[in-house]
Amino acid sequence: MSNIIETKFGTLVNTSKIAAGSASSIKKSGAFYNFSIRINHDDIREYSFTNLARAEYMRRIMIDHLEQKIKKESKISKNKVN
Repeated sequence: MSNIIETKFGTLVNTSKIAAGSASSIKKSGAFYNFSIRINHDDIREYSFTNLARAEYMRRIMIDHLEQKIKKESKISKNKVN
């Protein structure tokens, strides 16, 4: 399945790039590795882990979940328009 979808305005967007752009890079702060994800314009979630490998793994998982959410919202809006 393609990551490129058409929005209700007719533009083509790559959902994987949008999702990856919504996640910050992993930064070490004291004993923790932190990153944040912007779900929408007013919902930013921050995650902290004590292990870098866990932080990297969870960041990939959260980006994938966000990509699926973007695709699902696009399908819903397509159905309402047509």
